[in-house]
Amino acid sequence: MNDTSSTESGTSAALGRFLTLADTAEILNVSARQAYALVRSGELPAIKVGGHGHWRVERSVLESYIQAKYEEARRMSLWNQSEYASLPEYSFDSSRDQTRTNWI
Repeated sequence: MNDTSSTESGTSAALGRFLTLADTAEILNVSARQAYALVRSGELPAIKVGGHGHWRVERSVLESYIQAKYEEARRMSLWNQSEYASLPEYSFDSSRDQTRTNWI
């Protein structure tokens, strides 16, 4: 067994099943405010625990969220490479949608 895997598993055990928003923000490399916004919007599922309702994100949920974001990025990359990406009616560009609605 190498030192890297034992260190990673030791870190995982030390952090436990649930992460604080600060831990979540650190893992995602975003600010605590951005992590809170992800949770409040429902994009990142979390629970409130304790008398003061502190948010906690389950580690497995965070890992699933990260994997889903990778998949989303992969699909958008493939879409942007496709022949349909240049067609306005199939575009995900919101600025194009606004111009389309103005002349419909």
